[in-house]
Amino acid sequence: MGGNGVGRRERRLDPEAGPVQRFAAELRALRESVGRPTYRTMADKVPFSVTALSQAAAGRQLPTLAVTLAYVDVCGDDPGEWERRWRAASAEAAALTGADDGTRPPYRGLTRYEPDDAALFFGRDRLVERLDGLTRAHRFTAVFGPSGSGKSSLLRAGLIPRLRAPSAGAGTHAAAAPAAVRVLTPGAAPMTTHADRLDPVPDTEADTWLIVDQFEELYTLCADPAERNAFVGRLLTATAADSRLRVVVAVRADFLGRCAEHPGLTAALQDATLLAGPMSREELREAVVRPAAASSLVVERALTTRLLDEVEDAPGGLPLMSHALLETWRHRTGRTLTVTGYEAAGGLRGAVVRTAEEVYGELTAPQAGLARRILLRLVAPGDGTPDTRRPAGHAELDLGDPDGTRAVLDRLVAARLLTLDDGTVELAHEALITAWPRLRGWIDAERDRLRVHRALSEAARTWLALGRENAALYAGSRLAAAREAFAHEPRGGEPAPGEL
Repeated sequence: MGGNGVGRRERRLDPEAGPVQRFAAELRALRESVGRPTYRTMADKVPFSVTALSQAAAGRQLPTLAVTLAYVDVCGDDPGEWERRWRAASAEAAALTGADDGTRPPYRGLTRYEPDDAALFFGRDRLVERLDGLTRAHRFTAVFGPSGSGKSSLLRAGLIPRLRAPSAGAGTHAAAAPAAVRVLTPGAAPMTTHADRLDPVPDTEADTWLIVDQFEELYTLCADPAERNAFVGRLLTATAADSRLRVVVAVRADFLGRCAEHPGLTAALQDATLLAGPMSREELREAVVRPAAASSLVVERALTTRLLDEVEDAPGGLPLMSHALLETWRHRTGRTLTVTGYEAAGGLRGAVVRTAEEVYGELTAPQAGLARRILLRLVAPGDGTPDTRRPAGHAELDLGDPDGTRAVLDRLVAARLLTLDDGTVELAHEALITAWPRLRGWIDAERDRLRVHRALSEAARTWLALGRENAALYAGSRLAAAREAFAHEPRGGEPAPGEL
């Protein structure tokens, strides 16, 4: 009866051979110290089989944390100490796999999928097909969905590759190739920023496609109603019969009411709206398994099942799943993504926290202070809606220590918590706001001050646009409120140059 402690002798282990065999040897020593109970006796006391317990000390692969703690519990030792040992062994084993040897990971983590990631974008085929057909039938289309539903990835890795390969499009006749595909986000001043990109390419019958991601920035970042309406008006020119524009916007679902405030926008979207809802269980399975298969990797069946169970009913769970899979890939065993690696990464909700806390914990005290200020610059506090991410230019992140700021940004970008794009920095995903308790606490503590800062930033932009007109400067109670908000800054109550 091999594996029950009284039959076949356990194979010899070499603790010098690596963390897996060393950890197995330590488990065996623990069992020996309590009289070497049989694995069958041990299995009678915990919800794991004889095989699971015997394999935990076999030295072929690291056991799961749950099996380890059950093994330790039967032997009467300290579970906290053994969890620490298990995590150390898991981290060492992950490092030895060469997970960061330059190999391209099959998952994007919190960051969106880009057009070049189309070969790894799975699980949304039916939605891409519907979106492709809708955009061919209408010149103005909107994708609505909650945060974390994959809208940005749907547009970039789903729709845009279709546009660039028109023979793959919907319908019986191949659609014409676009004259141009332009991707933009509105930002605080959409007309000022994007005026030269809103006109179609001249002297061609082909359409120019405008992909407007994070359309809700019109309401979270743009404080000027005239600017907002002008931008929407320019986009709506696509609906004219002779237009050579096609517009596709992605909007967070909780901003549907704001969109309905504009009559022209409401009319355009009556029959041209797609809802990005939760993925089915089979679609989730594709999103888990097929990117790994495309990279000649295997996902343990038990891990796939566990992920589907955890994500299926988790609102906004896709970015958390992608990040957990990315970190599991870093902890992979050979070419296999395992439950053990998943647990070592922190699981669905713990992986983001573990990554963020590891990065933050490795910063010096001055760098940690900069990280806090930088991350708060990248959040727009909600006004009756959840908080959103807020892109910031590099100049805005000039906080008086350029070298320190660069070091912090490099660490956060390398961990895929932030992204750099066209001279701007932003949170990789809004899921970071809700998933990382430390950031959540900072936001809650600074919410009022953040609102003052955002209003001050908008006033500074207006002042500059008016040629530094004195009449546009803060005075009276507004000036006093701004000074009070920044009273505890190192600059004695004045924001750093880049903070406006």
